[in-house]
Amino acid sequence: MMFTPLSFGYNIKIDSVSESPPLDSPWPMYCHDVRHTGRSPYSTANNPYEIKWMFDIYGPVYGGLVIDEEGIIYIGSDSVYAIYPNGELKWRYNDNFRISSTPAIDENGILYVGSILDYVNHFYAIDINNGDLIWKKQHDNIYSSPAIGDDGSIYFGSLNENIYAYYPNGTLKWKFKTENDVYSSPAIGDDGTIYCGSEDGNLYALYPNNGTLKWNYETEGGVGKGPSIADDGTIYFGSWDGNLYAVHPDGTLKWKSGGRLAVTTPITGTDGTIYVGNEKLSAINPDNGTVKWKVDSGDRITSSTPCISDDGTIYFGNTEGGEIVAVNHDGTEKWRKSIGGNIWSAPAIGEDGTIYIGNGREEGHIYAFGSLDSDAPTAPDIDGPRLCFTGINYQYNFKSTSPLNNKVYYLIEWGDSTVTGWNGTYESGETITFNHEWSTSVKTTIRARAKDTENLWGPWSEYEVNIPRTRTSSYIWYEWMLERFPLFEKLLRFIRID
Repeated sequence: MMFTPLSFGYNIKIDSVSESPPLDSPWPMYCHDVRHTGRSPYSTANNPYEIKWMFDIYGPVYGGLVIDEEGIIYIGSDSVYAIYPNGELKWRYNDNFRISSTPAIDENGILYVGSILDYVNHFYAIDINNGDLIWKKQHDNIYSSPAIGDDGSIYFGSLNENIYAYYPNGTLKWKFKTENDVYSSPAIGDDGTIYCGSEDGNLYALYPNNGTLKWNYETEGGVGKGPSIADDGTIYFGSWDGNLYAVHPDGTLKWKSGGRLAVTTPITGTDGTIYVGNEKLSAINPDNGTVKWKVDSGDRITSSTPCISDDGTIYFGNTEGGEIVAVNHDGTEKWRKSIGGNIWSAPAIGEDGTIYIGNGREEGHIYAFGSLDSDAPTAPDIDGPRLCFTGINYQYNFKSTSPLNNKVYYLIEWGDSTVTGWNGTYESGETITFNHEWSTSVKTTIRARAKDTENLWGPWSEYEVNIPRTRTSSYIWYEWMLERFPLFEKLLRFIRID
């Protein structure tokens, strides 16, 4: 099960401007594709939403991630990280920057992404095989996620009020001047038209060959996150004036829908329904902009652009609640899981239906939700007292077996906000003892899981413990029996004492 570097290499072309379209992979760029539909071709219907693994990042995660043909995940934060499908690091590229956007990968294996900092920033081209820098170009802050055209041209915006187009070899193709900063991530129409918003309130439609203006649609607020394009060519985007806009490919208005519906990039389902987030996730009728339904996320979803699986499940993170939420296509909640921290990152979907998302802690994490590997360690057997008292140190035994006979680590949640984190390594099948002391009276559950040296995470096991408020005479007698007859606990193991 150990993941090794790819046995083949992508053909990196850096001396030409030959075609290098987007990589045909599960998730090659922001919102999955150049139209920013946010749609995955893969189902998550059988996803049990177990945490397969968690990868530690040295900085917060603001942007989304991308996935190549081999299932390797790429994400930007304090560095650009390449992570194997089992959650182990492949490589890390650091240039003293911060990444706030989602990378994009072309079919030659070049990853493109821009950086933000208070001083000099760059737009980067990085070899995904080994994390080596191919080229970089100096720019102002880049929050915009790049899009790659069929001819290999790379499009993005910058806070110096420009929209840029580069050839794959790093040569500037053209730039288009707007009247304010460009946070928006460009989308590309089927005819190659580049659509991108600006804080000057305009959505711009640009010719791809030379960057000249085709048309612009003006709103009364900045256009931030970026547009998406429906199957029929309609362009959807939100403005800080509080409206969600639908514009025809010729630049005329189809409709606009008010009520501060849109802050994230709108995404579209196969039936045309638009899903967009602000303080709630809204489903919008594509014919007239009316609201089909809204879902309360818990705490704002302003920055986490949703994605949608082939089975119609919509996924997003709530920014302040620190949860990833799954919603059915009819607006009913399917599932939610707390991962802590603010969530700005857009989720992505792998070929096997795994859901990936990052959180925005000072030292963030990447989470993978899906089915556990069949070669992962077993759920630990837990053995120890079920009746305990505050202020006393108790011993508990844990044992997990690795089908691969790998050494294992243990993660233990004691039910009182105390966690013993990935302690190890230990031999497969070895009984390990951990001590714990409770400070408050409570009925609680000890939870434990194991992972092996290949970072395969196993399932949780649970063990109920009762810590009563007072030590009655019956409890004192119970303690006396335990001290003198250790096997007494085993005789009463399944008797509930309240």
